Amino acid sequence: MSSSPRIDAHQHFWQISRGDYDWMTDEVADIRHDFLPPDLSPLLAQHGIVGTVVVQAAATVAETEFLIGLADKTAFIKGVVGWVDLEDPACPAVLDRLCAAPVFKGVRPMLQDIADTNWIAQPAVKANLAALAERGLRLDALVVPRHLDVLARVAADLPELPIVIDHCAKPVIAGGADAGDTWRDGMARLAALPNVMCKVSGLANEAGPGWSAEALQPVVDHVVKHFGPERVMWGSDWPVLNLAGAYDQWRAVSEQLFSGLSGKDRAHIYGATATEFYELEQPA
Repeated sequence: MSSSPRIDAHQHFWQISRGDYDWMTDEVADIRHDFLPPDLSPLLAQHGIVGTVVVQAAATVAETEFLIGLADKTAFIKGVVGWVDLEDPACPAVLDRLCAAPVFKGVRPMLQDIADTNWIAQPAVKANLAALAERGLRLDALVVPRHLDVLARVAADLPELPIVIDHCAKPVIAGGADAGDTWRDGMARLAALPNVMCKVSGLANEAGPGWSAEALQPVVDHVVKHFGPERVMWGSDWPVLNLAGAYDQWRAVSEQLFSGLSGKDRAHIYGATATEFYELEQPA
């Protein structure tokens, strides 16, 4: 296990001229330009990371197809998490078409941007989540603390659906704030469900200026304690990460965050958990 390949379980690519990145306002001007595989490749090589899971950044099937196309030309992309309209009765047919690409591993609705906290519990959406599970696909849950209760209900109702919580559910920790009992209790409830896992990613952006291992340690310790290393995976959230820091910095801080764990446990977090969860192709 200690030699398990390292995986960045959460990163993005985008090409601005495609025109469907609605969230790219002036607030994120620093990353409002193209980020493509040649931009990430040197960073992966520097840190001995052999593969990535690229995650959707636009609420369109066209972007999912764009990412699959990048994967066809990029050896290090081991998995694609895309987007489909989970309210659409035709969703299963769209999934069948996307599944023609073995690199397509799951979907991520942008729940944080949907005003209705309970959107994911609608019957139509749950039926399409069941269709994901039937096809061996997974759900990336882009949630914030207000979603923890409803996500737990959905996860309990669909035990056959593998779910991973992105960015530790974005705890409210900016400016050194405590994540709070609502977040802690909600994450513990989710961790009690065997089909739910968690990504340690995106926390630099949540903490904001001056983020450090010391600031993030309570969040990471809580997640690792309740989920266990076998259900925790590491991701960079690059290039969104660049709004708060840099890849090298996040790697160094991550080493501090996990320094108290065994080599076996770190191997799970840095690659084995993601490889198993997404059923990633093993490097030759």
